[in-house]
Amino acid sequence: MHAGWMALRTLSSDQSVKNAKLKPGTLKRIFAYAIPYKSVFALFLICLIADAVLTVATPLLLRELIDNGVIPKDRSVVTTMAVAVALLAIASALVNIVVRWISAKIGEGLIYDLRSQVFRHVQEQSIAFFTRTQTGALISRINSDVIGAQRAFTSTFSGIISNVLTLVLVVGTMLALSWQITVASLLLLPIFLAPTKWIGSRLQGYTRDSFEVNAQMSSTMTERFNVSGALLVKLYGDLNQESKEFKTKARKVADIGISMAMLNTFFFIALISIAALATAIAYGIGGHLAIDGSITVGSLIAITTLLARLYGPLVALATVRVDVMGALVSFERVFEVLDLEPMVKEISAPKKLESKTPAITFNEVRFTYPKAQEISLASLEAAFLPEVKDSEEILKGISFEVKPGTVTALVGPSGAGKTTISALLPRLYDVTGGCISIDGEDIRNFTLNSLRGSIGVVMQDSHLFHATITENLRYAKSDATLDEMKVACEAAQIWDLVSTLPNGLETMVGERGHRLSGGEKQRLAIARLLLKSPSIVILDEATAHLDSENEELVQKALAQALYGRTSIVIAHRLSTVMGADQIIVLENGSIVERGKHEELVLTGGLYSELFARQDLTTPN
Repeated sequence: MHAGWMALRTLSSDQSVKNAKLKPGTLKRIFAYAIPYKSVFALFLICLIADAVLTVATPLLLRELIDNGVIPKDRSVVTTMAVAVALLAIASALVNIVVRWISAKIGEGLIYDLRSQVFRHVQEQSIAFFTRTQTGALISRINSDVIGAQRAFTSTFSGIISNVLTLVLVVGTMLALSWQITVASLLLLPIFLAPTKWIGSRLQGYTRDSFEVNAQMSSTMTERFNVSGALLVKLYGDLNQESKEFKTKARKVADIGISMAMLNTFFFIALISIAALATAIAYGIGGHLAIDGSITVGSLIAITTLLARLYGPLVALATVRVDVMGALVSFERVFEVLDLEPMVKEISAPKKLESKTPAITFNEVRFTYPKAQEISLASLEAAFLPEVKDSEEILKGISFEVKPGTVTALVGPSGAGKTTISALLPRLYDVTGGCISIDGEDIRNFTLNSLRGSIGVVMQDSHLFHATITENLRYAKSDATLDEMKVACEAAQIWDLVSTLPNGLETMVGERGHRLSGGEKQRLAIARLLLKSPSIVILDEATAHLDSENEELVQKALAQALYGRTSIVIAHRLSTVMGADQIIVLENGSIVERGKHEELVLTGGLYSELFARQDLTTPN
C-alpha cells in the first residue's frame, strides 16, 4: 500500500519535470547536504535491507510451516514456525519504526539546514531585491521547494532503494519457487499499466487545476484578510459579490477534490484487482503444478503471498523518474535563490564604525538603479518582463558634507533624488560612482552591522510588526529594560498613550501597526530610534501625512532624536527644516542650491519658489 501511495503521488505530479535538464554540478551540491548525515544514512540503508529481507522471509516461513509442519502433522514445526512468523512481524514493525525515525531525522534536519540557509541569504539581499520579488513566490521557495528537495533524501531515495531491494528479492524468490507462476503473473503488468497511464494524465490535469484555483483562493484571502484590504472591501466592496466570487472558487476546489478522490479510488481498485487476478492465476497454475507434484503446497502459498508484495514496487519504480527529477528540480530552484549574489557586500576585512560624532561626506556621488537581472530572479516575479530601457542616472555628481552634530535638510521636488541619498548612506544600495565617507573612511570599508547599527531611520510610513509594543521597541535594542523603554517613550511623546492602554507596553499593535494612528506609529518609531541611540539620524518625510496636532507632538519627539546627533532630514514641508544648519536643494539629481533658510529665501531660486508656493497654500 505504501508503494501504491508513492506511485499515486507520482502519477499526480507534473510529468514535464522528467525531461528537465539539471545544471552541471547540481548533484554534487545535493550530495554535499548529505555529508552531515552519512552515519545516519548508513544505518538507514541497513534498515531498508533488513526490511526487504523480512518481506521475503515471512512467506518462506509459511512455506516451511505448511510443507514440514501442517502436511506431515508435525506439531513442533508448526509451533516453531508460528512463533518465528510472529517474531518476524515484531521485528518488521521495529525496523519500520527505526526507518521512519531516521527518515524524519534526515528529512527535518535537511529542511532546517536549507530553510536556515535560504532565510539568511535572502536577508542579505539588497533592498532592490525586495522591491521586485513577489513575496508569495519567495515564501514558496522556503516552504514547498525546500520540502520537495527534502523528499529526495527521504521518501524518494528510500522508496527507490526499498522497492528495488524488495522487487529483486521477491522476484528472485518467486522464480526459485516456480518460474512458470512468476512469468504468468508478470504478464498482467502491461494490462495494469495502460489504465494507470490514463489515470495519471487525468490526475496531473486535476492537480494542476487544483493548484491554480487554490492559489487564486489564497490570493483572494490574503488580500481581503489584511487590514488595508478589509478596509477597502468595507468601504467600496459588495459583501454579497465578494462571497459569491469566493464560493465559485471554493466550489471548483471541491469539485476537483471529488474527481481526484474518485480517480484515486479507481487506481487502488485497479491495483488490488490486478493483484487479486494475479493471485487467482497463481492458484490456478500452481494448483495444477501442486497436484502434479512439481511444487509443494507450501511453495504455492508462499508465491501467492509474495505476489501481494510485487505490484506496488513495480508500479512505483515504473514512474520513479518523475519523483527523482521533481526532487532534483526543487533542489535546483532552491540553489537558484542561494546563487543570487547580494548586490551590497562587505569587503574581505572590514573595519568597525565606532565614531560617536561622525562627519559625513558625499563626494561626487552618482547612482543608477540596477537592472532587474542584477537584483532578482524572473521566477520570483509575478509578471517578469525584460527591461528594454536602462534606468536613467538618479544622482549626478552629488557633493556635500554633514558636520558632526549638525542637521542637514534635503529639499526639492518629487523625483529629485532625496530618498535615494538617504538609502545610500546605510548601504541599502551602493553608489555607482564617487563615494560616501564617514570621518574620511569610505562606508564600504565598514562592517554592515556597525554601519547600520550607527544609523537610525524614521520613514514617512514607519513599519511596525504584528507584535506587542515591547517587542517592537526591543527590535532596536533586544536587552532594553522597562525603564529604558519608558524613558524612550516619554522622550518620543508617546508614553501618555501607552500608559493608558489596557495592556500597556504589552499591547498588540496589529498588522503594520494599524491599531495605532499615523502620529502614534511615528512617535513609537521615534521611541524605537531613541532606544537604538544611533550617532546618525535620517528622517525621511517623518511628518508628511500628520495633522497639525500630531505633527507638533512628533516634532517635539524629533527634537529629542536629533539632539547632538549628525542628522539628515528630508522634507516637503519646508516649515519643518527652517532651523537646519544647512539646506541642500536638489533638482533632477543635482544640487542646485545650498545654504541656510534665510539665505535661500532671499536668493529667489528654487527654494524661494517652493517656500512661496507653500506659503500660498498654507491656511491662515
